[in-house]
Amino acid sequence: MRSLTAAFLRLDKVTTLAVGIAASVALAVAVAAGFWQVTTRFLLESPATWSEALVRLALIWMVLLGLAVTLRQGALVSIDIAHRYSTGPAKRAIEAVALFSTLFLLAVLFWFGWEMTNRVRFQEMAGLEISISWGYAAIPVGAVFAAIGAIANFLDYRSEELEAAV
Repeated sequence: MRSLTAAFLRLDKVTTLAVGIAASVALAVAVAAGFWQVTTRFLLESPATWSEALVRLALIWMVLLGLAVTLRQGALVSIDIAHRYSTGPAKRAIEAVALFSTLFLLAVLFWFGWEMTNRVRFQEMAGLEISISWGYAAIPVGAVFAAIGAIANFLDYRSEELEAAV
């Protein structure tokens, strides 16, 4: 069992790093495209047709990929009074309930994200002239990576935010 946990945590380390880099790149793309949009609109008085759609697409991917990193670090906002004042098995039970609730929500996101991605695959995103399913694909992809992060956080809890928040 320990080797399976260790293998999963190694997988998590690689995926969290990759997803964190991808989310950072998405943010950089959004900033660059937004800067280009403002420059062309107000300085050149000829706005680019593609930059607004690219900003929106990049921000969607950034948020949904960043969710995995956030879950892995245990950095989501929470109501933690029960967790803070419990110990032993009760504390672990609260963490398990939180994990299963999170995984249920991520499964719902995956399912409906997958359905929407397939449903809109023949529609094009205005300005970019690519399938709008590239935007919707962020939902199931982000849900998978977020589930990995949530499970890894449960197996190897290392959030100091609760202690630092006092």
